[in-house]
Amino acid sequence: MNPKRLTFTNRNGLELAAHLYLPANQKPSFFALFAHCFTCSKNFSTVTRICTALSQNGIATLSFDFTGLGMSEGEFAESTFSSNVSDLLDASEFLTKEDQAPKMLIGHSLGGAAVLYAAAELGEVKAIVTIAAPAYPAHVRHLLGDSLEDIAKNGSAEVNIGGRPFRIGKSFVDDLEQKPLGTFLKKIRKSLLIMHSPQDEIVEISNAAEIYSAAFHPKSFISLDGADHLVSNPKDSEYIAEMIGSWSKRYVAIELAEEENDTRGNQVFVRLSGDKYTTEVMTPNHHLIADEPSEVGGADLGPNPYDLLMASLGSCTAMTLKMYAERKKWPLEEVSVFLNHEKVHLADSENPEVPSAKVSQFTRIIEIEGDLDSEQRQKLLEISNKCPVHKTLQEEIVIQTMLSK
Repeated sequence: MNPKRLTFTNRNGLELAAHLYLPANQKPSFFALFAHCFTCSKNFSTVTRICTALSQNGIATLSFDFTGLGMSEGEFAESTFSSNVSDLLDASEFLTKEDQAPKMLIGHSLGGAAVLYAAAELGEVKAIVTIAAPAYPAHVRHLLGDSLEDIAKNGSAEVNIGGRPFRIGKSFVDDLEQKPLGTFLKKIRKSLLIMHSPQDEIVEISNAAEIYSAAFHPKSFISLDGADHLVSNPKDSEYIAEMIGSWSKRYVAIELAEEENDTRGNQVFVRLSGDKYTTEVMTPNHHLIADEPSEVGGADLGPNPYDLLMASLGSCTAMTLKMYAERKKWPLEEVSVFLNHEKVHLADSENPEVPSAKVSQFTRIIEIEGDLDSEQRQKLLEISNKCPVHKTLQEEIVIQTMLSK
């Protein structure tokens, strides 16, 4: 099941709830640690989408709830930015003992500022990624608005953030003021990727410019053009994970497994987990994603099952024609196959209302390019019906299904 639900104890004796997202073959390129945004949790949609996509890119990712948030113990009003950083250090220690030390820290919003501080104390960390991070942790003060006066006067106050009430303590506000990033960044000698949207209305993109200017190389910037601060569009989360995956290949020492994917002795391994329909498909040497479109509750991160079935028929058709033309030494240059699927009524059905009166119909349109005469083209059309997948679909098919032991 992905994510794997875990708990660990921080230095204050509080139990923190965590999720570990593992690749389908359970053989990560490396481990990463994700810090969520201010007052968010590990179950926040952006966190789950990015961590899921990272695992699909081969990066095992641990996300957790900071003290007093989500399913973690403790009182949020008693937490501080410094305690968030110490929670990150404790999470890293836990991950190191359970699996291996994280090589990358990823932080969203205030979590981005937190990972910058934590990274300085984690020698195994080679790379840091910030998403919509403030250049000054104290930037979150503006979210507290008129409550700042009550917090200063009474020691704490209930604040409504994102439609949810939180009790914020004076120690949290005071601690933010003690954490400027400018001079601190110059002490970090790790690869840094800064991701920020020009349209971010909560943390303006000028913060990304300040972080970039203060940090030493190697440093990179990727614009999340069109994204909002909370990265609410699933497509933006997918893009973030893909960019992190590509960037990490240059800046993280990745130990790639040389052996085949573990399909447990089978030809294909399929895994679906989480609250959507995104499904991982693995063969011994390949990994792809299937999904359902957003209008039926999917995340639309890959083709749906029928699309994959048509892709199988289309690719087999093209390969079969290519092989035949090569044997005949015909000048076939390119094959394009367009496919559609629908349920149609049997022509001789007496009861068209009955479900069994309908059959699946695949429409296959083939375009052939090359210096071929009409007879050669007609022969290739005949050969298309002999592709193995075509023949399999027309055979009587037996599917045996059983539960694994």
